[in-house]
Amino acid sequence: MWLDPVVDRLADLPGVVAVSLGGSRARGTHGPDSDWDLGVYYRSGFDPAHLRAVGWEGEVSDLGAWGGGVFNGGAWLRIDGVPVDVHYRDLAVVEHEVAEASRGRFHWEPLMFHLAGIPSYLVVAELALNRPLRGTLPRIDYPEPLRESAPPFWRGRARATLDYARRGGVTEAAGALAVAAMCTAHAILASRGEWVTNEKKLLARAGLQDVDALIEGLRHDTVGDSLEAGNSLFDRLA
Repeated sequence: MWLDPVVDRLADLPGVVAVSLGGSRARGTHGPDSDWDLGVYYRSGFDPAHLRAVGWEGEVSDLGAWGGGVFNGGAWLRIDGVPVDVHYRDLAVVEHEVAEASRGRFHWEPLMFHLAGIPSYLVVAELALNRPLRGTLPRIDYPEPLRESAPPFWRGRARATLDYARRGGVTEAAGALAVAAMCTAHAILASRGEWVTNEKKLLARAGLQDVDALIEGLRHDTVGDSLEAGNSLFDRLA
């Protein structure tokens, strides 16, 4: 299979101790056109120049280029015509977040393409859901302290976002409803002890599809009512 030599090449990069398969392909929910998501776990530093030197077509970012937090960079590649996303993971950081999550502690970070940003326990979720292909990685169940601490955090962000939007117009209200919905979905899934690694299908998993109708119905004279309806929906489900 074409994947094996790719994984071997990644595993041989200096500093890399493990490679995992993530995304829909790790969960068996992928389609024929789905990307391949590969996590590259390293210790004691990683130099993306070594990945660039392999010569695969695509864009290889520097460390920290995707936000500088736990999701600290990667590459968008095409290998033999196949789209492959590589994600850098500092194993020391990941292990720290495992310890934090087990105590119900985490922090929030902004990240491109994520309306609500991400919790630092995202990298812990990856360990739980992804499939190691080379090397060994820690694996934990959803910690009970995290089920208690995460939902109120996300509910609080949702409420604050909607409250602020009352002073804006239709565009601000639409954005606020979308962000608040994602935050509420995080709260719902955390209360169930279900891991989240991205926002794809997050609203459907949380039963929040009705938000689409609220956003579609926004007009200048309905902003207040729509935000109130959103608040009611989120409070009822979360």
